[in-house]
Amino acid sequence: MDHIRHSTQNLLLQSMPDTTYERLASHFERIDLPAKHRLEVVHQPIDFVYFIESGLASVVAQTRDGLQIEVGLIGREGFTGASLLYDDDQTPFECYMQVPGEGVRIATPIFAAAVFQSHQLRRSLLRYARSATIQLAYTTLCNGKTHIDQRLARWLLMVHDRMLSSAFPLTHEFLSVMLGVRRPSVTDALHVLEKHGLIGTSRSMITIKNREALILFAGSTYGPAEREYLRLTGQTLGQRRW
Repeated sequence: MDHIRHSTQNLLLQSMPDTTYERLASHFERIDLPAKHRLEVVHQPIDFVYFIESGLASVVAQTRDGLQIEVGLIGREGFTGASLLYDDDQTPFECYMQVPGEGVRIATPIFAAAVFQSHQLRRSLLRYARSATIQLAYTTLCNGKTHIDQRLARWLLMVHDRMLSSAFPLTHEFLSVMLGVRRPSVTDALHVLEKHGLIGTSRSMITIKNREALILFAGSTYGPAEREYLRLTGQTLGQRRW
């Protein structure tokens, strides 16, 4: 288990006390997580809990007639399967990788037993889960009260927080689903950010060029959720200012 602990990029695992971490580590399976790999399926039993170490997963709400929007991001700061902490073995959301990476996973029955046996483990995981609900609240505020340009700026900052690189593969089509807008609106918003020298785009790749200016452009909806993550977990996302 030591080699996983010493090499892990998952901030939540890094922050756990040794005894808490050890309840999980001997059961971890390292796994590649390609793009579009489904981590959770709507109203299907959750078979595994994933601690992402690189790459990025989206939590997506959708309706029967095809409306979709992203309601959460999970990267190396967290884990999937938070509904298990509330004695719920499924979720109404899709969760899948949007940027490929890797991580470790643990079978749900083993995870549930470990959480039941350790108050400290449950507390650590619940505090992360709480930060995720706060992230959702500010996403709702941003979606309802800001222009698409600012929404995109905030979203790219959140992606940057969770990635180990300033460049990541994202298509216009995928961004339109994540932000809940039409593809031309995404294209226009990307052009605005690029015109201001905040990002660069090429062949489905986006590069953050000026993070400080991007923070200013995003406005006040970026930062509150990140500060709450720090308060609740004691970790910052990549030691970046917000």
